[in-house]
Order: sequence, then C-alpha cells, then structure tokens
Amino acid sequence: MNDAQLLDPQTEEGAISFARGFVRSDAFMLLFREGMGLVEQTAGYLDGDGRKDAAALPREASLTYATESMRLTTRLMQVASWLLVQRAVAEGELTAEQARTEHNKVKIGDPMAPPSESIVAQLPERLRELMAHSFRLQERIRHLEGQMSGQAPVRAAVNPVLDQLASLQARLGLAH
Repeated sequence: MNDAQLLDPQTEEGAISFARGFVRSDAFMLLFREGMGLVEQTAGYLDGDGRKDAAALPREASLTYATESMRLTTRLMQVASWLLVQRAVAEGELTAEQARTEHNKVKIGDPMAPPSESIVAQLPERLRELMAHSFRLQERIRHLEGQMSGQAPVRAAVNPVLDQLASLQARLGLAH
C-alpha cells in the first residue's frame, strides 16, 4: 500500500482504521453512554409516567402514542445493538469481520415518516423529547456507520506539510 492509500479515507483500509480508532476513543464512550442512557430513560418513561400520560390522551392520539412508542423502542434497540457490537470490537470480544456479520443481521433502519405535526403535538412532551433525541442519535450513528463501512467520506487528519508536498508535486508534475 502506498502513502496515498494510507491517507485516503475512501479505501477499505482507511475505513477500518477509522473504525478501530473510533471504537476505542473517548468520543465513542460518550456516544455509548448517551445511547444506553437514552434507552434507560425511555424504558423508565414508558413503564412509568408514560403509562399515565397515554391513558389521558384522546383516542386518536392514544393510537399514535402506541405506534410511536413502538417505533421509538425499535429504533433504540437498533441503536443499542450497534453500540454493543462496537464496544465488543473495542474490547476485543469480536473481530471487525464478526462485527460486520452482526451488523448485517440488525441494521440501523431508515427513519420512518413521522405522523402529522398536529397529531405529534397531542403527544406528551416527554415522549416527543425522547423521539427527537432518538432521531438525532440514530442519524449520528447512521453517519458513523457510513464512515466506518467506507460508504461515507471520513475526514482525514489535516497535515499541512503533506498537503503542501502534494500541491508542489502536482504543480511540478511529479508522481509520488
């Protein structure tokens, strides 16, 4: 592999390198804690105050509450699965190949179309907050998954010296 491939985040090696580094980073642990914390908060709400909130809703909003709470739970289980697989890779319990196999079994789903704003407005505020947080978290994980699989660009570390050398080589017509 040449130096250009090492720096090219679009190569499979660049994606794997990013993945290995990311799952061992403090940023991943923050994401992990956020995701698992959201799972716990949601379970606590749906098993506690959420039941009371749902019982007080009009029929149409009650049906939407049931649907959206199921979607929320599904979305968070996908997020938790992804996070747990990544942590297992970081801790050496799974190889990158095993992680890919696991991710092929449980994928982060495409966001579903939300119900109309007028119906969502009738839902309890806490459920709306949990839904919004889960959508943001899901989107961040979808973006990371794209970077880690090589399907989305990974921003390479900026190295001004290498950038200048590449620029000079290009101007002089030199190949590296």
